[in-house]
Amino acid sequence: MDKRKQFQISFVLSRVLNSGIIMSIEKNEKEIKGLEKFIGKATGLPYVSVFNSYTGALHGALYGQDLVHGTSTHLPDITEQEDNFLAWLGITSVGGNEDNVPFQRIRVNWDNIHNFESLMEEHSTLLLDLTDLGFGPCGIIATNQELIWKKSERLKIFGAFDLRTMWTQEESNYELQPGVQFNYRISPLVAACVKLSLLRRGEHNED
Repeated sequence: MDKRKQFQISFVLSRVLNSGIIMSIEKNEKEIKGLEKFIGKATGLPYVSVFNSYTGALHGALYGQDLVHGTSTHLPDITEQEDNFLAWLGITSVGGNEDNVPFQRIRVNWDNIHNFESLMEEHSTLLLDLTDLGFGPCGIIATNQELIWKKSERLKIFGAFDLRTMWTQEESNYELQPGVQFNYRISPLVAACVKLSLLRRGEHNED
Protein backbone atom coordinates (compact mmCIF):
# COMPACT_ATOMS: atom_id res chain seq x y z
CA MET A 1 0.00 0.00 0.00
CA ASP A 2 1.40 3.41 -0.95
CA LYS A 3 2.00 6.18 1.58
CA ARG A 4 -1.00 8.26 0.41
CA LYS A 5 -3.42 5.46 1.19
CA GLN A 6 -1.66 4.73 4.47
CA PHE A 7 -2.14 8.38 5.43
CA GLN A 8 -5.83 8.30 4.53
CA ILE A 9 -6.44 5.21 6.65
CA SER A 10 -4.41 6.46 9.60
CA PHE A 11 -6.19 9.84 9.48
CA VAL A 12 -9.62 8.24 9.57
CA LEU A 13 -8.65 5.84 12.35
CA SER A 14 -7.18 8.58 14.52
CA ARG A 15 -10.25 10.78 14.03
CA VAL A 16 -12.72 8.01 14.87
CA LEU A 17 -10.79 6.37 17.70
CA ASN A 18 -10.44 9.73 19.42
CA SER A 19 -14.17 10.35 19.13
CA GLY A 20 -15.05 7.74 21.76
CA ILE A 21 -17.26 5.71 19.42
CA ILE A 22 -17.45 2.06 20.44
CA MET A 23 -19.43 -0.97 19.42
CA SER A 24 -22.97 -0.51 20.66
CA ILE A 25 -26.65 -1.21 20.12
CA GLU A 26 -27.62 1.84 22.13
CA LYS A 27 -30.71 3.74 21.05
CA ASN A 28 -28.68 6.89 20.42
CA GLU A 29 -26.18 5.14 18.15
CA LYS A 30 -25.66 7.49 15.18
CA GLU A 31 -22.79 6.14 13.10
CA ILE A 32 -24.64 3.38 11.26
CA LYS A 33 -27.62 5.65 10.67
CA GLY A 34 -25.23 8.36 9.46
CA LEU A 35 -23.59 6.01 6.97
CA GLU A 36 -26.99 4.89 5.71
CA LYS A 37 -28.09 8.50 5.32
CA PHE A 38 -24.96 9.40 3.37
CA ILE A 39 -25.29 6.43 1.01
CA GLY A 40 -28.94 7.24 0.43
CA LYS A 41 -28.02 10.79 -0.54
CA ALA A 42 -25.05 9.75 -2.71
CA THR A 43 -26.95 7.08 -4.62
CA GLY A 44 -30.37 8.68 -4.72
CA LEU A 45 -31.80 5.42 -3.41
CA PRO A 46 -33.80 6.01 -0.21
CA TYR A 47 -33.66 2.61 1.47
CA VAL A 48 -30.20 1.63 2.75
CA SER A 49 -29.05 -1.30 4.85
CA VAL A 50 -25.47 -1.75 6.11
CA PHE A 51 -23.93 -5.15 6.82
CA ASN A 52 -20.75 -6.31 8.54
CA SER A 53 -19.63 -8.16 5.41
CA TYR A 54 -20.11 -8.19 1.67
CA THR A 55 -21.42 -11.72 2.04
CA GLY A 56 -24.12 -10.51 4.43
CA ALA A 57 -25.13 -7.73 2.07
CA LEU A 58 -25.21 -10.17 -0.84
CA HIS A 59 -27.43 -12.45 1.24
CA GLY A 60 -29.73 -9.54 2.06
CA ALA A 61 -29.94 -8.39 -1.56
CA LEU A 62 -30.83 -11.91 -2.69
CA TYR A 63 -33.32 -12.58 0.09
CA GLY A 64 -34.88 -9.17 -0.44
CA GLN A 65 -35.78 -10.19 -3.98
CA ASP A 66 -37.01 -13.65 -2.99
CA LEU A 67 -33.91 -15.32 -4.40
CA VAL A 68 -33.78 -18.23 -2.00
CA HIS A 69 -33.23 -21.98 -2.01
CA GLY A 70 -34.44 -23.56 -5.23
CA THR A 71 -34.32 -20.38 -7.33
CA SER A 72 -31.79 -19.16 -9.88
CA THR A 73 -30.29 -15.81 -10.83
CA HIS A 74 -27.75 -14.15 -13.09
CA LEU A 75 -24.82 -12.21 -11.62
CA PRO A 76 -22.47 -10.94 -14.36
CA ASP A 77 -18.79 -11.74 -13.80
CA ILE A 78 -19.63 -13.73 -10.71
CA THR A 79 -16.61 -14.57 -8.56
CA GLU A 80 -15.81 -18.01 -7.25
CA GLN A 81 -16.65 -16.88 -3.71
CA GLU A 82 -20.01 -15.47 -4.80
CA ASP A 83 -20.79 -18.60 -6.77
CA ASN A 84 -19.92 -20.78 -3.78
CA PHE A 85 -22.12 -18.70 -1.50
CA LEU A 86 -25.05 -18.90 -3.89
CA ALA A 87 -24.56 -22.67 -4.02
CA TRP A 88 -24.55 -22.80 -0.20
CA LEU A 89 -27.86 -20.93 -0.21
CA GLY A 90 -29.24 -23.37 -2.78
CA ILE A 91 -29.45 -20.71 -5.50
CA THR A 92 -28.30 -21.65 -8.98
CA SER A 93 -26.11 -19.20 -10.87
CA VAL A 94 -27.14 -19.05 -14.50
CA GLY A 95 -26.24 -17.02 -17.57
CA GLY A 96 -28.49 -14.30 -18.86
CA ASN A 97 -28.67 -10.78 -20.16
CA GLU A 98 -28.39 -7.46 -18.37
CA ASP A 99 -32.17 -7.16 -18.07
CA ASN A 100 -32.21 -10.10 -15.67
CA VAL A 101 -29.57 -8.81 -13.25
CA PRO A 102 -31.20 -8.39 -9.81
CA PHE A 103 -28.78 -5.68 -8.59
CA GLN A 104 -25.58 -3.91 -9.56
CA ARG A 105 -22.41 -4.72 -7.60
CA ILE A 106 -19.78 -2.03 -7.04
CA ARG A 107 -16.50 -2.43 -5.17
CA VAL A 108 -15.37 0.85 -3.57
CA ASN A 109 -11.68 1.30 -2.80
CA TRP A 110 -9.18 4.13 -2.32
CA ASP A 111 -8.69 4.41 -6.07
CA ASN A 112 -12.33 5.10 -6.93
CA ILE A 113 -13.80 6.42 -3.67
CA HIS A 114 -13.72 10.01 -4.92
CA ASN A 115 -16.11 9.27 -7.78
CA PHE A 116 -17.69 5.89 -7.09
CA GLU A 117 -21.08 7.33 -8.08
CA SER A 118 -19.82 7.45 -11.66
CA LEU A 119 -19.77 3.64 -11.64
CA MET A 120 -23.47 3.45 -10.91
CA GLU A 121 -25.83 2.44 -13.66
CA GLU A 122 -29.55 3.09 -13.65
CA HIS A 123 -30.53 0.26 -11.36
CA SER A 124 -33.15 0.08 -8.63
CA THR A 125 -30.84 -1.79 -6.25
CA LEU A 126 -27.10 -1.43 -5.61
CA LEU A 127 -24.77 -3.68 -3.66
CA LEU A 128 -21.64 -1.86 -2.48
CA ASP A 129 -18.53 -3.59 -1.16
CA LEU A 130 -16.42 -1.20 0.93
CA THR A 131 -14.18 -3.83 2.49
CA ASP A 132 -11.13 -2.75 0.47
CA LEU A 133 -11.02 0.54 2.39
CA GLY A 134 -9.33 -1.48 5.10
CA PHE A 135 -11.41 -0.82 8.22
CA GLY A 136 -13.14 -4.19 8.26
CA PRO A 137 -15.69 -6.02 6.13
CA CYS A 138 -18.54 -3.74 5.07
CA GLY A 139 -21.31 -4.28 2.54
CA ILE A 140 -24.24 -1.99 1.81
CA ILE A 141 -27.55 -2.39 0.00
CA ALA A 142 -29.17 0.72 -1.46
CA THR A 143 -32.53 0.39 -3.14
CA ASN A 144 -35.67 2.27 -4.09
CA GLN A 145 -37.85 -0.66 -3.06
CA GLU A 146 -38.92 -0.61 0.57
CA LEU A 147 -39.76 -4.31 0.62
CA ILE A 148 -36.18 -5.27 -0.32
CA TRP A 149 -34.91 -3.11 2.52
CA LYS A 150 -37.37 -4.58 5.00
CA LYS A 151 -36.54 -8.15 4.13
CA SER A 152 -32.77 -7.56 4.21
CA GLU A 153 -33.03 -5.81 7.57
CA ARG A 154 -35.03 -8.76 8.88
CA LEU A 155 -32.07 -11.04 8.21
CA LYS A 156 -29.94 -9.17 10.73
CA ILE A 157 -29.89 -9.93 14.42
CA PHE A 158 -30.31 -6.47 15.98
CA GLY A 159 -31.32 -5.02 12.63
CA ALA A 160 -33.80 -2.17 12.47
CA PHE A 161 -36.79 -4.38 13.28
CA ASP A 162 -35.13 -6.16 16.21
CA LEU A 163 -34.09 -2.85 17.71
CA ARG A 164 -37.58 -1.43 17.27
CA THR A 165 -38.97 -4.45 19.08
CA MET A 166 -36.41 -3.97 21.83
CA TRP A 167 -37.36 -0.36 22.37
CA THR A 168 -41.14 -0.79 22.10
CA GLN A 169 -41.57 -4.40 23.32
CA GLU A 170 -43.90 -4.87 20.35
CA GLU A 171 -43.21 -7.08 17.34
CA SER A 172 -44.22 -5.90 13.85
CA ASN A 173 -44.27 -7.15 10.26
CA TYR A 174 -44.74 -10.78 11.22
CA GLU A 175 -45.07 -11.72 7.57
CA LEU A 176 -41.49 -10.66 6.86
CA GLN A 177 -39.78 -12.72 9.54
CA PRO A 178 -37.13 -15.03 8.02
CA GLY A 179 -36.72 -18.60 9.20
CA VAL A 180 -33.28 -17.77 10.57
CA GLN A 181 -31.34 -14.62 11.32
CA PHE A 182 -27.61 -13.93 11.08
CA ASN A 183 -25.08 -11.81 12.94
CA TYR A 184 -24.78 -9.27 10.14
CA ARG A 185 -24.91 -6.07 12.24
CA ILE A 186 -21.89 -3.87 11.56
CA SER A 187 -19.84 -2.30 14.33
CA PRO A 188 -20.51 1.44 14.68
CA LEU A 189 -16.72 1.83 14.79
CA VAL A 190 -16.32 0.39 11.28
CA ALA A 191 -19.37 2.34 10.08
CA ALA A 192 -17.85 5.56 11.43
CA CYS A 193 -14.55 4.92 9.63
CA VAL A 194 -16.31 4.15 6.34
CA LYS A 195 -18.58 7.17 6.68
CA LEU A 196 -15.70 9.55 7.37
CA SER A 197 -13.75 8.09 4.44
CA LEU A 198 -16.70 8.68 2.12
CA LEU A 199 -17.26 12.18 3.45
CA ARG A 200 -13.62 13.06 2.79
CA ARG A 201 -13.72 11.28 -0.57
CA GLY A 202 -10.09 10.23 -0.45
CA GLU A 203 -8.68 13.65 0.27
CA HIS A 204 -5.38 13.33 2.07
CA ASN A 205 -4.71 16.91 3.08
CA GLU A 206 -6.18 17.77 6.43
CA ASP A 207 -7.46 21.32 6.91
